[in-house]
Amino acid sequence: MLPVPRADLVPNTFDYEITPLVKATGFREYDARWLFGPEINLLGIEALGLGLGTYIQELGQTKIVIGHDYRSYSLSIKQALTVGLVAAGCEVVDIGLALSPTAYFAQFALDAPCVAMVTASHNENGWTGVKMGAQRPLTFGPVEMGRLKEIVLGGHGVAKAGGSLTHVSGFQATFIADVSSRTKIKRPLKVVCACGNGTAGAFAPQALRNMGVEVIEMDCELDWNFPRYNPNPEDHEMLTEMAKAVREHGADLALGFDGDGDRCGVVDNTGEEIFADKIGLMLARDLSELHKDATFVVDVKSTGLFATDPVLKANGAKTIYWKTGHSYIKRKTAELGALAGFEKSGHFFFNDPIGRGYDCGLTAAAAILAMLDRNPGKKLSELKDALPIAYTSLTMSPHCADEEKYGVVDDVVAEYEQLAKDGGTILGRKIVEVITVNGVRVALEDGSWVLVRASSNKPEIVVVVESTSSEDDMRALFREEVKPRLAKRPQVGAYNQEV
Repeated sequence: MLPVPRADLVPNTFDYEITPLVKATGFREYDARWLFGPEINLLGIEALGLGLGTYIQELGQTKIVIGHDYRSYSLSIKQALTVGLVAAGCEVVDIGLALSPTAYFAQFALDAPCVAMVTASHNENGWTGVKMGAQRPLTFGPVEMGRLKEIVLGGHGVAKAGGSLTHVSGFQATFIADVSSRTKIKRPLKVVCACGNGTAGAFAPQALRNMGVEVIEMDCELDWNFPRYNPNPEDHEMLTEMAKAVREHGADLALGFDGDGDRCGVVDNTGEEIFADKIGLMLARDLSELHKDATFVVDVKSTGLFATDPVLKANGAKTIYWKTGHSYIKRKTAELGALAGFEKSGHFFFNDPIGRGYDCGLTAAAAILAMLDRNPGKKLSELKDALPIAYTSLTMSPHCADEEKYGVVDDVVAEYEQLAKDGGTILGRKIVEVITVNGVRVALEDGSWVLVRASSNKPEIVVVVESTSSEDDMRALFREEVKPRLAKRPQVGAYNQEV
């Protein structure tokens, strides 16, 4: 048996070579992520595999799909994870180099209830992690991650006979064929495919070509050094390059994929970024025409236009605002049988007949291309400009210690609930709804709103505001309402940025 993991080991020592290093901070709300070397070693990954194998057997499962993203160390990490899973008696099915949605698809295609995808997603080099699930298409949430953490850090992994390993060859082609099979574009479209030299470069260009569009490849060669920028379509650097490529090639749009291909970023034909929540609204408008009375799930950081949009109302669509985090939105979308779920970070979830419920950048890309195909006389920028106007702030994140942030947010939630109960107003506007599923989102009578929540993975509080009238009003909602309210609390520090 492995020794109980420790958190105080340092590289280049004898103990580091014989003892698992696993820092508790790597267990997040809905996945696990560490700096490889200083926070977890290969024996720690093996201990994680043993613990995960023990846990899924507690859940009555043994068969698990594994894959890895394209980083210099990911294959070694996957192999160490496999050693632990096999030691726990699990039937491991290795699909090789993969996107996260490739591994999720394999759960269906290979009849494997569980998944462990080795990926640091869009994090910089040096990071590693595992996205896990035991009930397709869902991934672990706080309860499951808490139990896994307890098993691993307590050294409670149980070795068991009967483990096995099977390698599946050619699964890349199987996934590409499947993800492109539901969309056949008739309209001529030129698409920039941006992959940041990450894993998606081995999947996205061919999948998009199979859908019927002309593809301009941008940084699609695999290079785990990420020589130009980190593969993250939320980052300014990648978006800037996508915009340049659109203008240079006269493309209809650019689609950018993150390091493990479960997110999709969009730049329109003019070279302007469209934030994921606005893309979600455009897709909801399009899809609600085809699927009347559809339900959509969006995270609390997303635009308030979902609640007020006249097209959605005319089509009988209903929108539920839910907790930020891909695992939460995925789970709520499945629970409600919603047609789709959208998270502002770029995770898109589509249920049948569009997808299988898991987040997949290429399924999102297919939905966007199909929307354009159904609007042959419209450019993407024109579909964007047809949306009602809303002025949304960037995400502002004042520092607040992990030990303090939840208490601060609880106090703010109570204040807003009391303000609403007393018939109070914000900048002269009545409060029409107080949503408290994830911090507090306060909706006003004109459709404007403010959000205060605790960050899931950083010592920060998250603040977002949106106005339906002007940028000046958006700034006032922050400067005259939210900022003074938080400033009363000495635990709240400096902001990363302000409007």
